Amino acid sequence: MKKFFAKLFGNNTEGSTTHFIKLHPAIDNGIKPTKNTFKGGLISCHCRINKVNIKLSGQTAHNHACGCSKCWKPKGALFSQVAVISRDNVEIIANAKKLIVIDETATIQRHACKDCGVHMYGRIEDTNHPFYGLDFVHTELSNEQGWSAPAFAAFVSSVIETGTDPKSMAAIRERFESLGLEAYDCLSPDLMDAIATHISKNK
Repeated sequence: MKKFFAKLFGNNTEGSTTHFIKLHPAIDNGIKPTKNTFKGGLISCHCRINKVNIKLSGQTAHNHACGCSKCWKPKGALFSQVAVISRDNVEIIANAKKLIVIDETATIQRHACKDCGVHMYGRIEDTNHPFYGLDFVHTELSNEQGWSAPAFAAFVSSVIETGTDPKSMAAIRERFESLGLEAYDCLSPDLMDAIATHISKNK
């Protein structure tokens, strides 16, 4: 149990408050603001040499913290941080041969570097899916500043599936709230509305 709280709150577990809960480095270390004129940049895997490099030609959207068990999370993070961008704006420019699909049966085909394990992008191949045409990317893999800032947290309760004590959930939600991020156990209302609209139109 001590190890769990050390991971959740850091080394200072005495008298801990929600301020010490570790969600994700790009959130805990201060959320960087969105730059409206941002034109995109490179994301790279964690390999020291022969990195997989992907060019994202444009700004991302719907950036958020995600608690699902399939999204890639950096070491020590409870949540991933993931955004979307048009698949037409995603171009692998170096070491494409290192990419493998983690789970070919999953709705989102997550392409990861086979050497370092970092997920570089997720792609939906089902043309009937509401999010077809959008790729899922982790902008923390970029050195550029200005990407869309995280705006909410999704599938928050799913961290229980990956080992988080259910008793910690209230504090986790309070931490998101203190950062100005709404915490949902699905996607944001805007995205849920988009899904429902797509389904309705295709009935």
